[in-house]
Amino acid sequence: MKEILLFAGTTEGRKLSECLSAAKIPHTVCVATEYGEMALSHSPYANVRQGRMGRQEMESLMGTGRYAAVVDATHPYAREVTATIKAALEGLQESVRDESVLEHSRILERILDHSHRKIPYLRLLRDAGQGQSAEEKKDKEDNKEEGVTYFHTNEACAAALEHTSGNILLAIGSKELASYSARPLLKERLYVRALPSAESILLCEKQGIFGKRVIAMQGPFSVEMNEAVFRQFDISCMVTKDSGANGGFPQKLTAAKNAGVQAFVIGRPQETKGYSFAEVCGKLEGICGKRILPADTEPSGGVQEFFMEISLAGVGMGDRGSLTIEVEQAVREADLLFGAPRLLERMPAGAEKLPYYLAGQIIPYLKESQKENPERIKKAAVLFSGDSGFYSGAKPVYDALEKEIRQGGLRARVRMLPGISSVAYLAARVGESYQDAAVYSLHGKKICNLAKKVRANSKTFLLTSGVADVNRIGEELLLAGLSDCEVVTGYQLSYESQRIETHTPLECRGLREEGLYTCLVKNPSAAGRELTHGLPDSWFIRDKVPMTKEEVREVSICKLKLRDGAVVYDIGSGTGSIAVEIAALSDDIQVYAIERKKEAVSLIEQNRKKAGLSNIQVVAQKALEAFPGLPAPTHALVGGSGGRLKEILTALYNRNPKMRVVINAVSMETVCEIKEILYFAKTSGRIKDAQAVQLQVSRAREAGDYHLVRSENPVWICAFTFCKEE
Repeated sequence: MKEILLFAGTTEGRKLSECLSAAKIPHTVCVATEYGEMALSHSPYANVRQGRMGRQEMESLMGTGRYAAVVDATHPYAREVTATIKAALEGLQESVRDESVLEHSRILERILDHSHRKIPYLRLLRDAGQGQSAEEKKDKEDNKEEGVTYFHTNEACAAALEHTSGNILLAIGSKELASYSARPLLKERLYVRALPSAESILLCEKQGIFGKRVIAMQGPFSVEMNEAVFRQFDISCMVTKDSGANGGFPQKLTAAKNAGVQAFVIGRPQETKGYSFAEVCGKLEGICGKRILPADTEPSGGVQEFFMEISLAGVGMGDRGSLTIEVEQAVREADLLFGAPRLLERMPAGAEKLPYYLAGQIIPYLKESQKENPERIKKAAVLFSGDSGFYSGAKPVYDALEKEIRQGGLRARVRMLPGISSVAYLAARVGESYQDAAVYSLHGKKICNLAKKVRANSKTFLLTSGVADVNRIGEELLLAGLSDCEVVTGYQLSYESQRIETHTPLECRGLREEGLYTCLVKNPSAAGRELTHGLPDSWFIRDKVPMTKEEVREVSICKLKLRDGAVVYDIGSGTGSIAVEIAALSDDIQVYAIERKKEAVSLIEQNRKKAGLSNIQVVAQKALEAFPGLPAPTHALVGGSGGRLKEILTALYNRNPKMRVVINAVSMETVCEIKEILYFAKTSGRIKDAQAVQLQVSRAREAGDYHLVRSENPVWICAFTFCKEE
C-alpha cells in the first residue's frame, strides 16, 4: 500500500493523522516546526517530516512514487504554503510530460510511476460552512457587528488600533507580529499569545516583546481561560483570526463580549474549493480501500454503514464474580458470545452462545452472519480465561480479525478488554506479591526447564493444563533434588469448589483430582539467576567417557553466537556437557545431542535429568544417519566426527547453507582435514567469518605444600558461517 502525504498545520490535520493511524494507513506528515511535530500523536503508521520546504523540496518528496494522494490541511491563512504545494504538484506533472527527463535514469522510476496518473490533491477546509471571510463581512455596515470589527489585512487592523486605548492582546501567533510592533503607538501596549515553542518566543523577542508580555500557551482555549487572560492583563482590545470552531474562535468572541473587550478580527481568506473533514475521509477511503472512521464520529459520506463491535474479553477464572465491570457490561450487551463451554455456561442467558474460540471458527461465522443480515449481530464478545494479554489466545484472534477487516471481509471494530489472571488471584488469596516472582505457563508445553527456573527464583507461579501438570511439577522437582520446596496449589479458583493448599513435591506427584490448577512454588534455597554459563567439570556424571573440558566448552559455545530459537546439533556429544550448557541458556533453544556410543548416550540422559532440562533430545545414532530425521539446524558443534568430517559438513551445508558451525579438533589429522576443507570452502565462496583459535589450558594442582602446573592437551577451535553459493 502506498502512503498518503499530509501537510498538517491545523487541528484537523492532526486529527486526520490520528484517523489514518487508527485505520493502519501509512502516511507522511509534514509540519513546519518542532512544536508541530511534538503536537502529533506518535504512531508506527505516521512518518513525521519537520521543517519548512520550498517548491523544489516538495516536488522532490512527491516524486518518490510513494504517495497515493496529497492532503493539504495547512492553516487557511497560510496561503503561500497552499500555493507552493499546488505548484509542486503541477511541476511534478510537467516534469513527467517532458520527454527530455527520460535521459535521467535516476528519475525513470518516478516517471514510470506517475506517467499514467495524477496524484490527487485534497484541500481540507477548516470548519467548512461556519467561518466567514472578510469578503463575506464587507456588506455589513462599517464591517462591525456587536463589538466585532473585521479586516482584510493585518496592516488595516493595526492602523485601526492606533485610534484605540488600553492593552491589546494579539491572539494571532507570532508570525504577523511585525505589522503591529513596527508602530510606536502600539508596541508598548501589546501582549502576544503565541505557541510555547522556541521559534515563536524568538520571533517575539526579535520584535522587542519580552517577558510577561509573551503569553506562551497552546490553544484552543475555553471561554473561562480567555476571560482570565483578559482580566490578568487588563485587556481592552483583542486581535484574532477567524480560526473556526476547532481553533477556538467562538470561545474568543463569547469571552470578549462577556468581558467588554473589543474584538478585531482578521477575516479568513475566502476558499471556495476544498472538502470537509468527512469528505476528505471518504475520498481517502476510496483511494486506500480502507475504512477511515474516527472513534467519536459516524461514517462519512452521509450514509450510515453498520459496523459490528467485537470485544475480546478476559473473564478471569470463569466465575462471574471475577469479571471486571467493563467486561461484565460487554457480556451483558452482546448479541453473541463465543468461548470455551466452561466459560459460556457461567454467563447470563439471553445472548446466543457458540463454543468457538479460534479465529478459524469465529471469522467465517461472523462473515456469513453479516452477509445474510448485517444488523442481526450488533455486538459480539469472545471470552478468554484469565487476562486477555497474559498467556491468552486473544492476540492471535485479534490479529486475524484485524486482517479480515483491513481486507474488507468484515465490517467491524475490535477491542481487547483485560481480565483478572489466575496468578493475580492466587497471589492475593495467599498474601503474596508477584512483581518479584517468575511466571511461566506449562499449558500444552513439553519443554519448560522447570527445575532451572525454580532453582533461580524464590517464587515461581505456574499456569497448568490440569492435574497431570501438577504431577509433572512434583516429579521434576524431586529429580532435581528440590524436595524442600513448597507447592501452593490453587484448585478451581473463584468457583464454589475452590481450594488453596500447600503440598510437598512428593504429594504433588500423587494428586489425582482433575480440574484447573494454578501453582506457586516457593524455594527457600533459591540461588538467583546466573548471568554467565560455565558449569565445573566436577558437576557432570562422567564415568570413563571423554569430556570436553570446562574452558574449551565455554569458548566453543561463545563462538557459536547463539540466539533464541536456535536449533543446535551437538555432534559427538560424549557426556553431553556442551549440550547441557547450551540448553540451560534459554528455553527457546532446542539441542539435539547426537552420539553413537551406548555408554555415552546413557551419560547424556543422566546429565540432562540432573540439570532438569527438557530441551535436550538425545539421538543415539551416527551423525549422517541422524540428520534426515531431525529439524534443520541453525547451529552445529562438531566434537567428534569418526573420520567423516567432510561428509558431515557437506550434509550440514545441504540442510542449511546459512548455519553457524564450530569444530573442536585435538588430533593433527583432524586439524589438517579442517585446513583443507576450509580452504576449499572459502575459495568456493561457501563460508564467511572464519576463525581458528588454539586453546592451551594449564591447571594448578596441589602437591603437598606446593602447587604444580599441569597442562591439558591443546585444542583447536574452528568457527565459521556457511553462506549460500552465488
